[in-house]
Amino acid sequence: MARLFLLPFLLALAWTLYLAYYQIPLSQGKKGYYWIIGGSAALIGFFLLMMYLTH
Repeated sequence: MARLFLLPFLLALAWTLYLAYYQIPLSQGKKGYYWIIGGSAALIGFFLLMMYLTH
């Protein structure tokens, strides 16, 4: 669980590599970063809630 904070960084790195491979400007791909941050926050929040409820 402690390594879960790496999830957004790894997803953002993968997204950056994808954009670079297909030569898409970062300004066009910024919506993907918003999705990565939002999805990761929701997933981490869910896991924290489950840890709280099952503790």
